Amino acid sequence: MPVVEPHEYEGIYWVRDELGSRLATLSLAPGVKVYDEDIVREGGREYRVWNPYRSKLAVGILKGLRPLPIKPGCKTLYLGAASGTTCSHVSDIVGLEGRVYAVEFAPRVMRELLARVAEHRVNVTPILADARRPESYAHLVEAVDVIYQDVAQPEQGRILVDNARAFLKPGGWTLLALKARSIDVTKEPSEVYRRELEALERGGLKVAQVIHLEPYDEDHALILSRLEG
Repeated sequence: MPVVEPHEYEGIYWVRDELGSRLATLSLAPGVKVYDEDIVREGGREYRVWNPYRSKLAVGILKGLRPLPIKPGCKTLYLGAASGTTCSHVSDIVGLEGRVYAVEFAPRVMRELLARVAEHRVNVTPILADARRPESYAHLVEAVDVIYQDVAQPEQGRILVDNARAFLKPGGWTLLALKARSIDVTKEPSEVYRRELEALERGGLKVAQVIHLEPYDEDHALILSRLEG
């Protein structure tokens, strides 16, 4: 019989059963699966198991992310929401008092995001746009507490800096899921990380933590930083 216990981070839980200890979030849309995730029901509530092989943010939490700036009630700008796997868990965490602005560039993937996530969650605002052009969606996004970015583009650091300058509150946090091979396949990941970290620092983002995501994701890192000022 699964046992559900609170995680140290508000809005996240541990599911403990014969499969071990797994992260989960309390579903904001009971009865709706997003990516065929396991569902655990306890006390009339529905918890969605958070698969780290499908979510870089889940890996970061498992590998010691401190702090987790995404919390109940916060406003989050999610760049590169894709079909909504991680976005749906962020939606669960921030809850009805929070908001997720979900930016995705590909129309086909946006259709999946709409059908799987946004149609069932009133706190998700889907935005079909290019994260490289924050001015194109400035009329849709308010000042946010957190930016989470997971885009397969070169100059990922610059994209994050541009969006932070446009939308992030002073003292707000950013989480960058950095894909070294999406930036430059000819360079060693360590060199790519160094270059992108320098871009963040030049843009006024103070890097607080770098978490390498192996063995779940090769040549990936999750970078936590904060907007100074």
